[in-house]
Amino acid sequence: MGDLIFWLVVAIVGAGLVAATLVIRYGKKELPPGETREAIEAPEAEVVVEEEPAAGEESVDTGEPAGETAEPEPAKPELDQPEEPRSRFARLRRRLASSNNVLARALGDLLSVDRIDSETWDDFEATLIASDLGVGPTTELTEALRRELSIDGISDPERARQVLRTELLKLVEPDLDRSLNLTAVEGDPAVVMVVGVNGTGKTTTVGKLARVLVAEGRSVMLGAADTFRAAAAEQLATWGERVGVETVSSAEGSDPASVAFDAVAKGKEEGIDVVLVDTAGRLHTKVGLMDELGKVKRVIEKKAPVSEVLLVLDATTGQNGMTQARIFSEVVDVTGIVLTKLDGSAKGGIVIQVQRELGVPVKLVGLGEGVDDLAPFDPEGFVAGILGE
Repeated sequence: MGDLIFWLVVAIVGAGLVAATLVIRYGKKELPPGETREAIEAPEAEVVVEEEPAAGEESVDTGEPAGETAEPEPAKPELDQPEEPRSRFARLRRRLASSNNVLARALGDLLSVDRIDSETWDDFEATLIASDLGVGPTTELTEALRRELSIDGISDPERARQVLRTELLKLVEPDLDRSLNLTAVEGDPAVVMVVGVNGTGKTTTVGKLARVLVAEGRSVMLGAADTFRAAAAEQLATWGERVGVETVSSAEGSDPASVAFDAVAKGKEEGIDVVLVDTAGRLHTKVGLMDELGKVKRVIEKKAPVSEVLLVLDATTGQNGMTQARIFSEVVDVTGIVLTKLDGSAKGGIVIQVQRELGVPVKLVGLGEGVDDLAPFDPEGFVAGILGE
């Protein structure tokens, strides 16, 4: 019995020694030289220093969990950078010089002949009238050229060209005030109404004019008072979004006078410099629609004076455009003309004729479909472009 107990104790001790050997061999990792297990196993104590508010200051609870940062604000949409107005007409002038303008061709043909006889003058007059110059201006220009060129003839092409330039410039009337009246009165914004028949490019002109004014550093608001044409308000809003300009609009079929009034009222409330009001295209022969246009202007003036009424004319319409101009001027007292599509298909003489008929200047011209293809009208540049200079 005693032997059995002895061997049982030996077996237990031997098992314990084997287990201890295995633990030491596989459970203990070799430490890098110079380090102790305590240095590795003991975590480095993190020291947190809480700043106390300075004397007289109160701690502010931001309401955000500690350690979290506020989410960044969403990036604002990138806005267009409109072209500087001063550089626009120079580009448009080059385009005019390279165009197939009827007036330019007539003047070029006159300078290209060696001798001017009666038949040449008759052809010249007929071409000028066809260019929408009008009978009165055509007669004035022809008589002035015959008088001047009868002295020296056209043996000196540069002299003849100088005479043409001088006489044309007189007809274009460079002394007219072509600036837009954008002066605010007693805190009211300057209000610009844009009117015209269907298809002349009124909404596009309003959008391009907004770009011109933004490039000049003015704050602008748009009023979408064309409530008849489908998607007119959306088209105008798209133009505004490109340059960061707000558009005031209403549901299709709404009262246009009410929309225009709201736009001016909001512009006045927000301290806007200029409110541009787009109106629906209407035939000048429709008395009811023309009366409605007069109503829009009267309603606007209950909130602020109308600074400018710009009539948009398609430069290719000729005499029909002149009839439109006269009737619109009677209804809303047009203060300036915007000539669109003054490109190779246009008859440049309408610039002179419309000023003569209405007694108001051409203030803006468009030459092309580009977003910056609208510029202040420059008489000297226009004449130079026609003469191919």
